[in-house]
Amino acid sequence: MKERVLIQGIVSEVTFPCKGKLMPTEDQPPIPEADSAAGILYVAPKKQYGPMNVKNLLPGQTWLASTGQGGRKAKECRPIKLVKKADYEIEPPCPHADPEKEGCGGCLYQTVPYEMQAEWKERMVKDLLAPVPGVSEAQWLPIVKSPAPVAYRNKVEFSFGDECKGGPLTLGMHKRGAFHDIVSTPDCVLVHEDVRMIAAETERFFREAGLRQYSTYTGEGVLRHLVMRRSYANGGVLVNLVTTSKMGAYPELLEQWKQAVIACEIEGTIAGILQTTNDSVADVVQADRLDVLYGKPELTEELLGLSFRVFPFSFFQTNTKGAEKLYSIVREFAGNVSQKEVFDLYCGTGTIAQIMAAAGAKKVSGIEIVAEAVDAARENATLNHLDNCTFIAGDVLKEVEKLEGRPDLIILDPPRDGIHPKALPKLLQFAPKQFIYVSCKPTSLVRDLPAFVEAGYRIEKIQACDMFPMTPHTETVVSMTRE
Repeated sequence: MKERVLIQGIVSEVTFPCKGKLMPTEDQPPIPEADSAAGILYVAPKKQYGPMNVKNLLPGQTWLASTGQGGRKAKECRPIKLVKKADYEIEPPCPHADPEKEGCGGCLYQTVPYEMQAEWKERMVKDLLAPVPGVSEAQWLPIVKSPAPVAYRNKVEFSFGDECKGGPLTLGMHKRGAFHDIVSTPDCVLVHEDVRMIAAETERFFREAGLRQYSTYTGEGVLRHLVMRRSYANGGVLVNLVTTSKMGAYPELLEQWKQAVIACEIEGTIAGILQTTNDSVADVVQADRLDVLYGKPELTEELLGLSFRVFPFSFFQTNTKGAEKLYSIVREFAGNVSQKEVFDLYCGTGTIAQIMAAAGAKKVSGIEIVAEAVDAARENATLNHLDNCTFIAGDVLKEVEKLEGRPDLIILDPPRDGIHPKALPKLLQFAPKQFIYVSCKPTSLVRDLPAFVEAGYRIEKIQACDMFPMTPHTETVVSMTRE
């Protein structure tokens, strides 16, 4: 039998996204008799035991960790118990934060002062990009911090489940490191009080009604998710209950829930109440059918003086005020776009495209794979009285070939996986004077940037923008030019 090795060590060398090293310390705990009999070994600091790879821990913390069945040859270890906090750690603002996995797993940086969070993110992105040809320290601008470190999210996706197998119905977030266990989060600090109130009322209502969550194992159950958006512009809340088609057997219950939501005494208003039917076995929010139970299936949000209609499945930055900071960076990097032709690829609801159009661009062309988002982009352009931008629904890889003209500027805001490798050569063939790359995952940015440098583009400016306080994630904007 392989020994199960337990190591007590200090976390160091944390890199994006919170990948760290655990170095064994001198003060290894004594081996209890029961552990010794079970073949469990606590190790002193020896070369073969350190450093060990760990995830989602903070530098300076002391942890007891296990190599599991990997024994002496393992290179990865799993944290078991927090022995000592780091010196800089503070009390988390959220009562659901728990570094030992029993609480919500959504916010890793809850115990880190916000100024330090921003410093870490800037350093991690710099360290990642440092080996990229053409990147130098002189190109970096200081990180832009989020206007608010808490209550910044305009969208949240809660899951129905239980905290323990067979336990009472729960509506909340996944426990850290657990795929199926859901912890109730009535006091989540990342969302507005209106959202917390509606979530708590929904959990109470369906728990008392006796309705159960959907199980991906058995296919039984009804309730899947509760997705909410809240507009910072007018306080409107869009409430979307995601269920299986079995909800059709409970029309009276659905009506009663709707009335319970309407009766919530929130600060804002209920803009719309929706029910999405989703019979997919995958644990994702998608619509086989969407029914409007009350109000409208949309919100209105404002960014940099422009209005945007946001629909249930449209992409829109989750931090509204942070998005204004991010898009201000893009606008500043673009400079004077008067009479220029601009491509906005992976354009979502056309936010950046319309900011460029409003700034005087001659023509802006956007491409987005989500058809609903493109419909919203077109409606938003009309809403903002912009007739110099057009939008195409489809994959950038295929649709970019259909764009005519030679752009002066191409703005790229791809999903987390970055630009499709086959799409990159097609984009470079347009040979614009400038590319602006907006990245939500710096590891994808590191992979993509060398292609631009090899094509003759010079990295001009780089700036990180913290859109996701309390988490390790950040946005990064890069401006590249060529003669």
